[in-house]
Amino acid sequence: MNYEELISHWRAEETAAHIHGWDFSHIEGRYAEEENLPWDYRECIHAYLTPEKRLLDLDTGGGEFLLSLSHPHGQTACTEAFLPNVALCRETLLPLGIDFRQADAAGPLPWPDETFDVVINRHGDFNPQEIHRVLRPGGIFITQQVGAENDRELVRMLLGDTPLPFPQQYLSVAQEQFRRAGFTILKADECFRPIQFYDVGALVWFARIIEWEFAGFTVDGCLPQLLHAQQLLEERGCIEGRIHRFMLIAGKRADREP
Repeated sequence: MNYEELISHWRAEETAAHIHGWDFSHIEGRYAEEENLPWDYRECIHAYLTPEKRLLDLDTGGGEFLLSLSHPHGQTACTEAFLPNVALCRETLLPLGIDFRQADAAGPLPWPDETFDVVINRHGDFNPQEIHRVLRPGGIFITQQVGAENDRELVRMLLGDTPLPFPQQYLSVAQEQFRRAGFTILKADECFRPIQFYDVGALVWFARIIEWEFAGFTVDGCLPQLLHAQQLLEERGCIEGRIHRFMLIAGKRADREP
């Protein structure tokens, strides 16, 4: 493609930047991330989850990952607050018998005390006090989180230096929050790993979807940066940044420490 064709393609990707649930299939094969994390979130869950346990998934997205766990639907509950995903969850999860409720995972949870054995959360909000409240004694919280410094090289490439959107998103901060809420930290890890894009159009789509990281990004507003990214792609075969992830497993203590 010449540059005019490339720019037209990037504008088309910008227009197409919508997702159903949390589905990144539009750029499948055009980028890669989370391929070598030092933990497996699914395996972490299965180490604690058995069929008789009551499971809550906070910020479930469209429920795609939750359904992939194949936990008995009658023992499964979840929350979501993003309105397009709320509609999807009502359409797909409620008919299965999953206890879906629209709720902000950072606020009060709409269940009584000591309802669940396991609470999970992948890349969503959480409220340690509320999680402690709805967990039964000995219950487990398992989360994989996007860290504060996620995609910063890519953000700087397109937008220059911008403030961190979530500056408290570090493992050390989360550990302290859960200790104070009455949990024992059972396992914790944090890492930085590559994220690679194999065409600039995929990066455009990604940046428009992850709007809280790439605030204010548009194709027309960032044309010089996108043309520079295209040059890097042609020289190196990919555009690379780093993802920031951390994982935490916490157990509810019977009594809070003073």
